[in-house]
Amino acid sequence: MKRVLSCLLLNTLLVTAAFAANKKIVFIAGTPSHGPGEHEHRADCLLLKACLDHVPGVTSAVYSNGWPADPSAAFKNAATIVVDSDGGSGHPLLQDHRLQVIGKLMKKGVGFVCIHYAVEPTPEKGEKEFLDWMGGCFEINRSVNPMWTADFKTLPDHPITRGVKPFKIYDEWYFYMRFRHGMQGVTPILSAVAPESTMSRPDGPHEGNPAVRASVKRGDTQIMAWAYERPDGGRGFGFTGAHYHKNFGNPNFRKLVLNAILWTAKVPVPPNGVQSRVTPEELSANLDPK
Repeated sequence: MKRVLSCLLLNTLLVTAAFAANKKIVFIAGTPSHGPGEHEHRADCLLLKACLDHVPGVTSAVYSNGWPADPSAAFKNAATIVVDSDGGSGHPLLQDHRLQVIGKLMKKGVGFVCIHYAVEPTPEKGEKEFLDWMGGCFEINRSVNPMWTADFKTLPDHPITRGVKPFKIYDEWYFYMRFRHGMQGVTPILSAVAPESTMSRPDGPHEGNPAVRASVKRGDTQIMAWAYERPDGGRGFGFTGAHYHKNFGNPNFRKLVLNAILWTAKVPVPPNGVQSRVTPEELSANLDPK
């Protein structure tokens, strides 16, 4: 019986490794931005890559300064694209014909992940695509970007939350996002009630508006991270946190993002999530000179 169980376990491991084999993750890290320790796009991506390097059958590459010099080679056989960059009109995917390049990958079922400011396209360019690829996005004059401590008291049953425990952490957590009509295909992953202090700023394109103020006053639950399953089988994940690079030192914060990247790449997420350790030295490595 023990021999049979051992064989079954070995076969399971082999199948899992084969399923993950040649799964390529492409990170697009934006140009330097903000102050020291903030919007550390390159350091974020290199840290996540280092953690994923320990996952069997997964390879990853980081392309800095917003876009690969040779996109054909960079995106060849990609399983998922992870964008960590500034957004709005300066979003690296909104330049030239890059949306069309990514769109062709999406039609092949490639995953799509945006971290922090990268979840914000513009209503004129990119919003439709981001809703199609990721299920949601930041919309100016609707969504807001306050600094606050979000308390994630409960987590849904989803592969992305495997091994993740409830946590709370101070960050620039965006909320009141624009989602697909009826939330079709969208699963909230991180949700919390925003305190009224998040509405302390005057109305503005990122700061507040009557609709979001009413939502906060009602005590509505706000969504800060979500998973999306596209009708074509592709997967997307939006994560509004990570203004502060140091937050990746939080094991639950980090694990959730790592799990999500694997999920969008259609790599089985381990029962206890992606295991990783990050030292203070590793966390402070690769920071942009600011």
